[in-house]
Amino acid sequence: MATRTLETGRTALVLGVGGGIGGEVARQLAGAGWRVRALQRGVGAAAATDATATASAERAIERLRGDAMDREAVLRAAEGCDVILHAVNPPGYRRWADLVLPMIDNTVAAAQAVGATVVLPGTVYNFGPETLPLVGEDAPQRPRTRKGAIRVALEQRLETASARGVRSIIVRAGDFFGPRVGNSWLAQGLVKAGQPVRTVREPGQRGVGHTWAYVPDVARAIRELIEMRATLAPFARFHMTGHWDADGTQMAAAICRVAQRHGLHAQRKPFPWPLIYALAPFATTPREMLEMRYLWREALQLDNARLVATLGREPHTPLDTALEATLAGLGCLGETPHGLAAAQ
Repeated sequence: MATRTLETGRTALVLGVGGGIGGEVARQLAGAGWRVRALQRGVGAAAATDATATASAERAIERLRGDAMDREAVLRAAEGCDVILHAVNPPGYRRWADLVLPMIDNTVAAAQAVGATVVLPGTVYNFGPETLPLVGEDAPQRPRTRKGAIRVALEQRLETASARGVRSIIVRAGDFFGPRVGNSWLAQGLVKAGQPVRTVREPGQRGVGHTWAYVPDVARAIRELIEMRATLAPFARFHMTGHWDADGTQMAAAICRVAQRHGLHAQRKPFPWPLIYALAPFATTPREMLEMRYLWREALQLDNARLVATLGREPHTPLDTALEATLAGLGCLGETPHGLAAAQ
């Protein structure tokens, strides 16, 4: 079998390789011939998988022990890198206010030191109701939540750094789902990872649209933008439309459809919001879920015109195909899950 030759000038540092989007971008870059380094607190063996190409890409990633909160560790790992993917977040919802901004400051310092482009997977948390329902990249960012305000500040750090010569690319997308994304609304809210699909919970209100993003598609868009980074604006922002559930029912219906093809008969039921309200005074995750509930009550669709104009199209896997891969990877079709990761 022929060995892929690594090209010079194609070295990337990935922060957050253990997460869904960080891991997927790392594998896609490695598969495309990039030299990929990953800085992570725990360095272990690559996740097991049946896909030979994916396993090969996993093995090609150089894994360094370190913490994104340690500036010197980030600076050392970034030496010789052309790109730094900043896909690292505090685990769960814990200590966001304390950790998110120091981590991006460390990434910016490293990028400035080595002349690398920073790439940030963004979210929809930045936007409040005045921008809905169709949101462009340059829409006003007036978030209504603490987490949204932190995301806005994070992006502002990158915009400020562009005046000092630090280039950056931001790709915003909706709720992540994918075969290796275990900490997500789909994997923990609509279905339960590791359990065959019997019930599909619906968090939203019928008639209210919702934006979903298939992680391999997001990673492909990021990889392609990285490849053409020299032609982009110094501070470049893009939106992905992803899978737009126009009336809030299509995702649940598609999950049931895919499950049925595997001999599973799932029922659709409302998400137990009353239970979340009851738990919120005692636990962080339910409180954060309630804070973000507005995204299930109001439609927010991302306008991808800039991405399409740049790439010629948006990478897009058909919904049933994406869900079949996702449910199989999560162990929801009666199969063993492989390499579940936290969404970032």
